[in-house]
Amino acid sequence: MDETIAVFGASSSSRGDSAYVEGVECGALLARHGFAVATGGYGGTMEAVSEGARTAGGRVVGVTAPSVFPRRSGPNAHVTEEIPARSLIERIDLLVANAAGVIALHGSLGTAAELIVAWNVAFIQRFSDGSPKPIVAVGAPWRDLVPYLASTLETDPGVVAVVDSASEAVRVMVDRLG
Repeated sequence: MDETIAVFGASSSSRGDSAYVEGVECGALLARHGFAVATGGYGGTMEAVSEGARTAGGRVVGVTAPSVFPRRSGPNAHVTEEIPARSLIERIDLLVANAAGVIALHGSLGTAAELIVAWNVAFIQRFSDGSPKPIVAVGAPWRDLVPYLASTLETDPGVVAVVDSASEAVRVMVDRLG
């Protein structure tokens, strides 16, 4: 299995904090199960996931946006393949379109935007006779936000599985894609 899982998360996490540790674990578990990982390619949780996957021998794709982030000096050191995007919209589209599944770890507004785009793509997939990609959101913020959005926007909350840990998220991916 060389399917790619897109993993979204905070750019603000730092080595040693719980979000970073969870990112490393997520990347390593995905790689051990034969998945490649794709992230936004920069620091924080993106770097943590990349580090975990690379250390476990996995392929790491970084979809960067150099024109949006001109002060960043390129992808993190664990990225094995960089794909530059021209905009944030193109970056999210490339991550979602080229992934077999999506995991959203702890994050902020950017992570929420990525999760919502993936959710929307999966939601409308059923109208074109396709199977939606698995989407898993990890942690407390998503436990509140996903049901709220599903109810308020009248969409299907079952499209996004909400779990408590990275290991549970990987287990969902393995079960749904394995």
